[in-house]
Amino acid sequence: MLQIKNLCKVFNNNTVNGKKIFHGLNLTVNKGDFITIIGSNGAGKSTLLNIISGTIPIDQGAIYLEDIEISKLLEHKSNRFIGRVFQDPSKGTSPSMTILENMSMAKNKGKRFGFSFGIDKKNISYFKELLSKLDLGLEEKINSKVGLLSGGQRQALTLIMTAMTEPKLLLLDEHTAALDPKTSEKIIKLTDNIVKERKLTTLMVTHNLNHAINLGNRLIMLHEGKVILDIEGKEKKNLTRGKLLQLFGENKGKDLFSDRSLFA
Repeated sequence: MLQIKNLCKVFNNNTVNGKKIFHGLNLTVNKGDFITIIGSNGAGKSTLLNIISGTIPIDQGAIYLEDIEISKLLEHKSNRFIGRVFQDPSKGTSPSMTILENMSMAKNKGKRFGFSFGIDKKNISYFKELLSKLDLGLEEKINSKVGLLSGGQRQALTLIMTAMTEPKLLLLDEHTAALDPKTSEKIIKLTDNIVKERKLTTLMVTHNLNHAINLGNRLIMLHEGKVILDIEGKEKKNLTRGKLLQLFGENKGKDLFSDRSLFA
């Protein structure tokens, strides 16, 4: 589904502030993979998602989504195939528009339409059905401005909107980090249900080891722009928090304890 070949990226190249993020990174993601991505601060987790989505250009290498080299496409073109949920709940929705208008815009992603919001009344019952699955009462607020919703409600709405068009690839960038623990767990459960129900190929960056271990079929650990752990199958199912920290220490070496505080 996704192939990253010889990815290289340096910020502020040829300056005193130059920082090498990736140097020859290779990664293959299979169709239907739900991969959780963890790593120490500055490991390149969010940068990797930004590069895949086209927000940050690459210096060298290539990224293929199925047979399309998306690393050569402009961001708005590559995002026809990619869905993304950010850490900040305000980034996935328009606060001045209603829930109905936001969902209508999401449903029209990648399609041509005019200056209207493209609201089709026949979609309202479908939208309400989707919203009712959230168990947040949003189906009764479909004509309310999104700016009036809580962070958790907006993140849940963003997830529904992102998955609605069934993107080839779903990118989740610490999408529960800004939420309180109770709401975070609700969004994680919703995420798991949506990914499984729609069989979405997914990459999820997280600092929460429990989420990384319990969700998905594969876990990747990044450190200094390199994949130092790639765990799947039976090994992933039998993984524990203690074992993961042990593996991290064995592969990283020094400074393990200074990094432990970065994992929730």
